[in-house]
Amino acid sequence: MVAAEFLVPENELKEIWIKHQKKNDRFQLLARHFKVSEIVVARRALDLTLITKDEFFDFYQHRIANENNIDSSGGDFYATQTFRVGRRFAETVIRATREGKLLYNEAYRLTGLKGKTFDEYAERLGFGGDA
Repeated sequence: MVAAEFLVPENELKEIWIKHQKKNDRFQLLARHFKVSEIVVARRALDLTLITKDEFFDFYQHRIANENNIDSSGGDFYATQTFRVGRRFAETVIRATREGKLLYNEAYRLTGLKGKTFDEYAERLGFGGDA
């Protein structure tokens, strides 16, 4: 309750609520104002009886459904690694390691990869299989 009051003060929410209560994006507007999530604002509105339980759960279910529809398939870790260290550098490190000219722990330090991740990265760069 203390955290809720700190993040979304009752008096301030009630004052702003009057202007936004009829708007469809009221939780989004209030979330931006208080710099918290929309769910936090909606829950605070419920706790202060500005909305009903049904209104809160309708909003909550709609919000969760929208979040599940967003494509959250991040980037390709190994492609990012190539961008980060450079293909030529990575190939040189892998080649030297495979030829025994560089210790694996040094290769791990230079590339930021370890163990199976290093081996998978090497394979994706065309250095198939383990050494």
